[in-house]
Amino acid sequence: MIKATRLSKYYGSLTAVDNLSFQVGPGEVLGFLGPNGAGKSTTMRMIAGFLTPSGGTATVCGFDIQKDPIAAKSAIGYLPEGAPNYPEMSCGRFLDFIADVRQLKGNTRRARLDDVIDRLHLGPVMHQAIDTLSKGFKRRVGLAQAIIHDPQVLILDEPTDGLDPNQKFEVRELIHKMASDKIIVISTHILEEVHAVCSRAIIIANGKLLADDTPQALESRSRYHNAVSLRVGQGTDAESVRNILRSQQQIGRIEGEGDSITAFPKDGALLLPRITGLANEHNWQLDELHLESGRLDEVFRDITSAEPQV
Repeated sequence: MIKATRLSKYYGSLTAVDNLSFQVGPGEVLGFLGPNGAGKSTTMRMIAGFLTPSGGTATVCGFDIQKDPIAAKSAIGYLPEGAPNYPEMSCGRFLDFIADVRQLKGNTRRARLDDVIDRLHLGPVMHQAIDTLSKGFKRRVGLAQAIIHDPQVLILDEPTDGLDPNQKFEVRELIHKMASDKIIVISTHILEEVHAVCSRAIIIANGKLLADDTPQALESRSRYHNAVSLRVGQGTDAESVRNILRSQQQIGRIEGEGDSITAFPKDGALLLPRITGLANEHNWQLDELHLESGRLDEVFRDITSAEPQV
């Protein structure tokens, strides 16, 4: 388990992290969300032992990161923001160096190197200097060094930054495969990433914890939760559709322009069956009809904008 208790970090008069407490258990993938400067990277650096907290404690797998740093860090795989490395080294030499640092030997060493090279498709660039790699390949090398020792805990700061859509998919699949028996914390500003890989999300701003829930529960706070969106097709008058929808007692309000319409429920009503029935009854031609689960970006803005900015 990762356990942060009243974790704080001050830089003079600036409070970067303010009494932050949370726990993460095995099998959880925790998404760390917040605006730029919210304290996400600072928190992850303290948990990884890269920064010393100004107050509070962090334990990893039962080891206090300050009192027993070697034991704690041996259980951690850490990908810092920007994936810093030694640019003059070749990819292969760098991974060999990390294997030395992690004290991997013999068959275990070879097996772990082969595994990360294969998983992250690094074979073609093993003899290439890291400085000459694309941003995407540099990020993959950073991920490889984080998982080379098969750690119990992964702390990943913006793991898909700089990757193209195919590479993002591969990294997310890798996280899914590792999630069942690891503790994974991911800092990201990409909200779609929360949907793709996270079982839980924390939102912070100004170093304070503002929300801690599943992505689905956070989405349910959105005013779009259980709304129904539709796009009227050719041959159907959109204004006529709006007028019929406005006459329904279950519908609180209608939004949208042109052929796009969103109907919002009144008092938690389930609108989709009713609107589907109306479409059949009035022979509406619809190009699109779907139930909204909620919009995480809206919830994120509402939560973080309510926090006074320093």
